[in-house]
Amino acid sequence: MSLTSWLRVYRDRRMLAVLCMGFASGLPLALTGSTFSIWLEEAHVSLTVIGLFANVGLAYTLKFLWAPVVDRVGLPLLTRALGRRRSWAIAIELALAAALVALGALDPARAPLALLFALAALVAFLSASQDIVIDAYRVELLDELQQGAGAAATQVGYRVGMVASTAGALYLATYSGWFASYAIMAGLLVVGIAAVLMTREPNVAAPARSASFESAVIAPFAEFVSREHALAILTFVVLYKLGDALAGWMSNPFYIILGFSKIEIANVAKVFGLAASVAGVIAGGSVVYRLGIMPALLICGILQMLSNLMYIVQLWAGPDPAILALTIAVENVTGGMSSAAFVAYLSRLCNPAFTATQYALLSALAAAPRTLFTASGGYLVERIGWAPFFLLATCLCVPSLLILWRLMRARPLAPFLPRTGDGAGR
Repeated sequence: MSLTSWLRVYRDRRMLAVLCMGFASGLPLALTGSTFSIWLEEAHVSLTVIGLFANVGLAYTLKFLWAPVVDRVGLPLLTRALGRRRSWAIAIELALAAALVALGALDPARAPLALLFALAALVAFLSASQDIVIDAYRVELLDELQQGAGAAATQVGYRVGMVASTAGALYLATYSGWFASYAIMAGLLVVGIAAVLMTREPNVAAPARSASFESAVIAPFAEFVSREHALAILTFVVLYKLGDALAGWMSNPFYIILGFSKIEIANVAKVFGLAASVAGVIAGGSVVYRLGIMPALLICGILQMLSNLMYIVQLWAGPDPAILALTIAVENVTGGMSSAAFVAYLSRLCNPAFTATQYALLSALAAAPRTLFTASGGYLVERIGWAPFFLLATCLCVPSLLILWRLMRARPLAPFLPRTGDGAGR
């Protein structure tokens, strides 16, 4: 596949839909993550409690448990009118918008922490459910040769969504308050609904209603673990983003404590970060195209690991906007590169018979560090300090790279989808 042909793929109307779906997927994450942590910090919630709020993201780790329902069950009436994937997507996005408005109506300084946690967890649950549908929709909607470009388009849209719910939300919160910020973010989910409506239901046969529990729930997992090197692959998926997730979760409280304002974070860390992130995604896609998925994962993973050291440079420099721009540029470029390679890798591993369930499993495992381990981030900072914390985050990247190196030597890549000579499967 020539470079010209690869670029021509982006002209397909389906790529615009995938881009918009990526936006809808990226939008809610920060609203229970980095943006939410700034809101909590402003309300003088302790760092330990802020760290514990990372547990609301358990939905992203556990979403494979209800993914078989999305794969096998249709919604009455809506499925007949819209199709199985599209009906799920629209129903979830409407519920997610309502949950965001309800969360934004609370005051973290006065609301019971249990209620705040419950609503944040509901938003995360609906967001994770949306991801199940969108990921399956993308994999099924695109042809095999479009999967790499689709992964890049998804990542670009995802990052634009993240900027909207970080920089955009911070601007709105500064000038209009947090409720207006969350309400407008909820309204932006119309982009995801429009993306679903502008495409047809993927041409994949719906599973039989009489399908057994075994074929619906057990078979997708059994098929995957029966593959060669399955345990090593799953371990790699869990660990690949571990160090990056740990550092990233505490980055916004870190910037606030250093003395940066919300507007400075929005201007430098988010808006400037978007350009750096998109550049990273494009660069990552290019590395995958030129070298193949596995070498790209290794190269981008090493760069991602080293980027965590920039937080220590920022600590030494203090509230210096120029160093902040450099820190964010390095973190976002390397993060974009590694994410583009990683999404392409996960997509290639899915069996079309179990798309939603298997992709949910793989992406849930990838999200596990962000939810389970990063909850201890605030506790670690309070005990060991910022510099040792970021050094620890850097060291935690090493195990996944060692596993990847072993996988590359044992067998480069065994995608479920057949090779077509485009080099992506090397």
